[in-house]
Amino acid sequence: NTPPTFPIYVVGLVTQWIERQGGVERVAEINERKAGLIYEAIDASEVWECAVAERSHQSRMNVAWRTRDPELAPRFVAEAAEAGLSGLKGHRKVGGLRASIYNAMPLSGVEKLVEFMSDFARKNA
Repeated sequence: NTPPTFPIYVVGLVTQWIERQGGVERVAEINERKAGLIYEAIDASEVWECAVAERSHQSRMNVAWRTRDPELAPRFVAEAAEAGLSGLKGHRKVGGLRASIYNAMPLSGVEKLVEFMSDFARKNA
């Protein structure tokens, strides 16, 4: 049997990328920081509320939140898209907002999102 060469090749590329980032522990630290920045922005504003209240259950990869005023969510998604921030609309069955911040999402992208969230919250408080 021929081994699945393309998936093996991709695993090799991903492993090399992780090593270049500083290893698994460093990638985990960066992911904690990225999620923490978004959760801090949510907690710091009257406009947002976290979709998952229990801290131990909050995701580091998919941060879910809502606007306290449901009419603000579509406007946030539209304005975010205009600012170059896409994919923030929540799950089609759950609604709300969601930022998927997997390993390849750079910290700078999360910082841009948090800055946009803060500006939006200030304008709509």
